[in-house]
Amino acid sequence: MDITDYKIIVTGGASGMGAATVRAYVAAGAHVVSMDVNTDGEAIAAAAAEQGPGTASFMKVDIADKASVDAAFDEAVTKLGDLDAVAHPAAIQRPGDAASVTVEDWDLMFAVDVRGTMLVNQAAHRHMAGQHRGSIINFGSVSGLRPEPVAPAYSAAKGAVHSWTRTAAAAWGKDGVRVNAILPAIATPMYDTAIGRLDEEGRAAHFWQNEHSIALGQKYGDADRDLGPVMIFLASEASRFITGQLLPVDGGQTSVR
Repeated sequence: MDITDYKIIVTGGASGMGAATVRAYVAAGAHVVSMDVNTDGEAIAAAAAEQGPGTASFMKVDIADKASVDAAFDEAVTKLGDLDAVAHPAAIQRPGDAASVTVEDWDLMFAVDVRGTMLVNQAAHRHMAGQHRGSIINFGSVSGLRPEPVAPAYSAAKGAVHSWTRTAAAAWGKDGVRVNAILPAIATPMYDTAIGRLDEEGRAAHFWQNEHSIALGQKYGDADRDLGPVMIFLASEASRFITGQLLPVDGGQTSVR
């Protein structure tokens, strides 16, 4: 579980699970480059660095754009001197239903959540393969395992992330690069915004579909307390023989077989 002096890139570091991951890694002594399209990530990285004992800096990146991702990873690895792990929480969400989801929302969801995962993973692999080691941690979702009447594009996108994760793990094992995905049930600003859009009936339905099945307290977890330690484990050599897996971090909300 020791990641002291590890060199790590974290996407989506401006808020939510990405910000918590930045804080966890820096507190564990790692050197982190946080990336996000939202420049609020600069303040998150600065605050984490001030606490130490690791370091953190920020770069603005559009994960849906190959040139942006490749240039950012090249610059970050030059700055870090190496690359031990990449955590990839960056994603977006759009509500809708299967009968009326728009082409624009569908394409945007797949551009950011699916293409973005592919591009980030490819950039990470390019820098890790030569050293024959490295851990890539993608973010899937229970939404990618089940019907989602109010989020069809998100469900489809996360299902694609799951499939990609297994494929990349199988392809890159020969290079010593591990690829896993966590399926989190963690309260984040994106989650709070989605809940805020629901009326009373919708919130009740959401509780019975989601929180009610969480065995550990019937509520979503805390990003720093419940997610951070898992991210350290997956980045570290403690998980060196784990790859191609979908790992729920959800208090028992779902089961992956």
